[in-house]
Amino acid sequence: MTPDPTLPMIMDGTTKIIEKQKEEPERESWGKKTEFLLSVVGFAVDLGNVWRFPYICFKNGGGAFLLPYLIMLVFGGLPLFYMELALGQFQRCGCLTVWKRICPMFKGVGISICIIATYVSLYYNTIIAWAVYFFFSSFRAQPPWLTCNNTWNTENCTTFSERVVTQCMKAPNQSWNMDLFNGTTPVSYINCSSINATDDDYSSAASTEFFEREVLEMQYSTGLESVGGVKWTMSLCLMSVFLIVYFALWKGIKSSGKAVWVTAILPYVVLIILLIRGSTLPGAMNGILYFIEPKWEKLMTVRVWIDAAAQIFFSLGPGFGVLLALSSYNKFNNNCYKDALATSAINCGTSLLAGFAVFTVLGYMAHAQNKSIDEVARPDVGLIFVVYPEAIATIDGSSFWAIIFFFMLITLGLDTTFGGLEAIITGILDEWPWMRKKREIFVVLLMCYCFLGGLATTTYGGIYVVQLFDVYAAPISILLVVFLEAVAVSWIYGVKQFSKDIESMLGQPPGIFWQICWAYISPVFLLTLFILSVYNNEPPAYGNYVYPVWSLVIGWLMVLSALLAIPIYFVIHFLSTKGTMMERMKQMIFPKETPKHISEEGIRVYL
Repeated sequence: MTPDPTLPMIMDGTTKIIEKQKEEPERESWGKKTEFLLSVVGFAVDLGNVWRFPYICFKNGGGAFLLPYLIMLVFGGLPLFYMELALGQFQRCGCLTVWKRICPMFKGVGISICIIATYVSLYYNTIIAWAVYFFFSSFRAQPPWLTCNNTWNTENCTTFSERVVTQCMKAPNQSWNMDLFNGTTPVSYINCSSINATDDDYSSAASTEFFEREVLEMQYSTGLESVGGVKWTMSLCLMSVFLIVYFALWKGIKSSGKAVWVTAILPYVVLIILLIRGSTLPGAMNGILYFIEPKWEKLMTVRVWIDAAAQIFFSLGPGFGVLLALSSYNKFNNNCYKDALATSAINCGTSLLAGFAVFTVLGYMAHAQNKSIDEVARPDVGLIFVVYPEAIATIDGSSFWAIIFFFMLITLGLDTTFGGLEAIITGILDEWPWMRKKREIFVVLLMCYCFLGGLATTTYGGIYVVQLFDVYAAPISILLVVFLEAVAVSWIYGVKQFSKDIESMLGQPPGIFWQICWAYISPVFLLTLFILSVYNNEPPAYGNYVYPVWSLVIGWLMVLSALLAIPIYFVIHFLSTKGTMMERMKQMIFPKETPKHISEEGIRVYL
C-alpha cells in the first residue's frame, strides 16, 4: 500500500492511521489574528511592567541590567514562551486536557495551574480595585491626595510643597520656583536662604495618607491578627472589576477579543502621553540618565542575574496556562513562531517605555525635593499608588493626568485578569465539553467565587492579605510547575516529536537552538530559579509590620496545596489504572488520545 502523499511523513516516512474520534463541538477560533496578539500582549504586559521593572532595572545597574535581562530572555523566557504557544496551537485544548495528549501522569500539573490561577485571582483584582477607587477620586478640581485638610489626614500630614520647603533648608543657596508645583503653596518663588524653620525629616505625605488612611483605611487594623470588617467602598470597586471581567469573558474569545482592542492598546497611548509630559518636567533628564546609566560592576553580583531571570519569566508569563489557552483558538497553520518573537519583543519594549515614563517623573520628584532618586523610588505598589500620583497631582491639569494614569492601570490589570481566568475556563470546559453550552453560567459562578474569596482583601487589613498572597500564591509554586511542564514536553513527549508537531503546523521544524533550549537550558533555568526562590524567600512585609509565624505557615501551605496536586493525581491515577506495574506506567506515560483535528487526517503518531 502506497502512503497518501498528502500526509506528512513521520518517523522516517512511517504513518500511523488512527481511528476517527467521537464528534465534539467544533472549537471556535479568533475572529482576527490581531485579537489573539492583543490578548497575548495584554496578558504579558501588566502592572509589573510599570512599577517592578523600572525599579529592578535601576537597582541592578541601570543600562547594564539590560545585558542579563536580554540573555535571560533569549535562553530562558522566549523558548518557554514559544513552547507554550506552539503546544496550545497544536493540541487545541486547555491546561487539563492537554496532558492526555502528552503524558497522562502529569495531569496534576494542569490542576496545579488552575489552583495557582485561582489564588492569583483572589488578590490581583483587588489591586485593580484600588486603581478604580483612585480613578473615581480623580474627578475633582484637585486630587484629594494633594492636600492635608481632609478628614482622614493626621496632624503629621505634609503636602508636597511643604516637603519641598523642608528640603530647601538643606540647600540654602538654591532658589525654587513654586509655580512648577501647580499652586500647591501660596508662595510662588522661594529663596531657600530666607527659610528659618526646624528641619524635621519625619513626615507623613498627603499621598501616603490618602492611600493608607482613605483608600485602605488600614488605621482600623493592627495586622492579620485583626483585619477588621469589609470596607464596603472597596468591595464595590472589586465587584465592578469582576463585572467588567464577566462581560469580557462570558462569550469566550468573541467577547474578550473585542475588549482587548481597548484594554491592550490604550495603555500604550497613555504611556507615550505620560512620557512626553514627563520629559518636560524639571529634573526629568536626570531621572532618565539615572535609569539608563550603566553600572557594569553590578553584573559581578549573582543577585542581578537572579532578578533578571525572575523578571523576564514573570513578565512573559509562561506556565500560567494562559498562553496555552489563548493559542488553542488559533488556526492550525498560524505562524506561532513569529507571534512568540513579536509579542515577547513588545513586552520587553513596553517595560523600557514604562521605565522612561516612570523615571522622568521620579527625576522630577527628586529634583523638586532636593533628594536622590533612591530616596523617592519605591520597590512596591507604593510607586504607582503614592509616588506617581503625587507627582502628577503637582503639574497643570492634574485631574486629567490622574484620570488617564489610573485608567491605564485599570486596563493593564484587566488584561492580565482576562488571561488568568480564561486559562481556568478553557481548561475546565475542554475537560468537560458538555459545559460549553453553559459557559455563561459557569463564568458567573467563577466570578462569584473569586469575588467572595477576595473579600478578605477588601477589609481594613486587606493590604496585609494582599502582600501574603503576592509572596506565596504563585511566585514559588509556578516555577516548579513550569519546570515539570518543560520536562514532560522535552523529555517524555520528546523534543523530536514536539518539533515534528511544529513542522506539521509551520512547514518547517524549529531550529537546533530552540531544541537545545527546550531540552537543556530552559529546564536548568527553571530549576535554578525555583531553588533560589525557596532559598532566598523573604517573608511578606508592609511598612514596619512583622508577619506572625502562623501567617507564614499559611503561606507555605498555599504553596504546597498547589504543588501537592501533582503527586496526589499521580497516585490516584496509578491506583485506578489496571494491569501490572509496567503496564500501568506505560499507560500513564504514553498519550491516551489524539487531537481531533489531527486524527481525522490520520497523521498523528507518538514516539
